[in-house]
Amino acid sequence: MATDRDQVYWDPWDVDIYADPYPTFRRLRDEAPLYYNERHDFFAVSRYDDVERGLHDKETFTSGRGAILELIKANVQLPPGTLIFEDPPRHTVYRNLLSRVFTPRRMNALEPQVREYCAASLDPLTGADRFDFIADLGAQMPVRVIGMLLGIPLQDQDAVRETADANLRTKPGAKMSFGGRLDIGADMFAEYIDWRAKHPSDDLMTDLLNAEFVDESGVSRRLSREEVLTYVAVIAGAGSETTTRLIGWAGKLLADHPDQRADLVRDRSLIPRAIEEILRFEPPASNVARYVARDTEFHGTPVPEGAAISLLVGSANRDERHRPDGDSFNIHRAAGPSLSFGHGAHFCLGASLARVEGRVALEEILRRFPEWDIDTENAKLASTATVRGWETLPAFIR
Repeated sequence: MATDRDQVYWDPWDVDIYADPYPTFRRLRDEAPLYYNERHDFFAVSRYDDVERGLHDKETFTSGRGAILELIKANVQLPPGTLIFEDPPRHTVYRNLLSRVFTPRRMNALEPQVREYCAASLDPLTGADRFDFIADLGAQMPVRVIGMLLGIPLQDQDAVRETADANLRTKPGAKMSFGGRLDIGADMFAEYIDWRAKHPSDDLMTDLLNAEFVDESGVSRRLSREEVLTYVAVIAGAGSETTTRLIGWAGKLLADHPDQRADLVRDRSLIPRAIEEILRFEPPASNVARYVARDTEFHGTPVPEGAAISLLVGSANRDERHRPDGDSFNIHRAAGPSLSFGHGAHFCLGASLARVEGRVALEEILRRFPEWDIDTENAKLASTATVRGWETLPAFIR
């Protein structure tokens, strides 16, 4: 049986495993590179080459039923415009509308605003002896940036973040529940959309309302109101949640490796490489799911059409077959590819923005607080099986 203590067991809803999944990931890579969980009826792959294949082969491993195990198993009807939960040709059409906005050049041009938002969060803490990486920065700066891009008023941005958080949160050990439909909180943007339709501005919301494109049926049109609402909700949630996790892991990992943190203080040119290593070592989305659209196999074992499969990005990034000493954190590591932002058609459109935000946030933190220790008794991982990271991460400033 899969639950026999002598056999490796992977369960994304197991609180103890979730707290530190990496010993289990290593066992999976070595002992069960294709794993089947009988209790929850899903497959999982953990080696780099297998996860990369699952992310790349969009015909076999599809996103149209969602990228979360519970969502795939629920067989919920997804609204148009979810983007990350869509397949070509529709996905290609929707993605192209945003790809012209989220270019590396345009995202790098946002650096002054990102730095300004970081300063607004961190400057009031001057002289303090405590600092929470989530409450004092991670929960503030990313939503300010995405709110500015979308055109969401400042006074409403915290509500946007709280809604995105609530959509991902579960009770410890519990699965996400959808009640027959996917609710991503799109209704909360209705007033903004209606206002922008009458009062256009220089923001992404206005761009979406006015964008003309040829859809997958060959029809030239604009996005419907429902599509714009879904688009905005997806962008707002993704733009605030994952960068928050990146900032939290930066605080935790650099506290755990003070010698490497000191290297960053001495040489700020190392910070971009440090951000890549943080993303590799603790990817915000450590596992993503796919629906198996046709019979396939891994390592000689069949995976049938209709199955759900979990692609363990957090394991793949540490696979010693791909990256020697992958379980060690090292900001001096030679640059190399990771799967933290996905791969292929669903490569994260916000990757450039996340890198800019992460780099600037770390620069501004180290400028003010070169040394800190985590208050481990009060640090808490967020309760979610989708985006692994810290809900609170208080630190003592030295």
